[in-house]
Amino acid sequence: MIDETDKRIIEALSEDSRESFRKLARKVRVSPATVIQRVKRMEKEGVIRGYSAVLDFEKLGFDFEAVIEVTIRKGALLEVQEKIAQMPGVASVFDVTGESDSLVVARCRSRKEFSRLVKKILSIQDVERTNTHVILNVVKDKY
Repeated sequence: MIDETDKRIIEALSEDSRESFRKLARKVRVSPATVIQRVKRMEKEGVIRGYSAVLDFEKLGFDFEAVIEVTIRKGALLEVQEKIAQMPGVASVFDVTGESDSLVVARCRSRKEFSRLVKKILSIQDVERTNTHVILNVVKDKY
């Protein structure tokens, strides 16, 4: 069970996962031993699944970002999602409710590269249609 102290530790880790346990303990206002014990427990329970760097994709040359809604023929959902997940330029694939069956987050270096990706998705046999939302500005992107 996650309590308020765990939530504060998670928030501090999400701000900087490279921070020392001592500094985390000061931020959260508990002892370093408490932070270590709770982090290890949350890792073991799968609450904390790993640690990663926060990247600036624009500085890495990915100037084109979009969300693609994908409608898939009944019975082929998982197979199609797995194919899409393997494509270069695909950052995330989500199984969703609503009018579409899946949401795909794409990051590409150019509009031309993105166009090829959308056409490749549309060429999958069981994909019925796509609806693309180009991301103009990111207001908040944190998790």
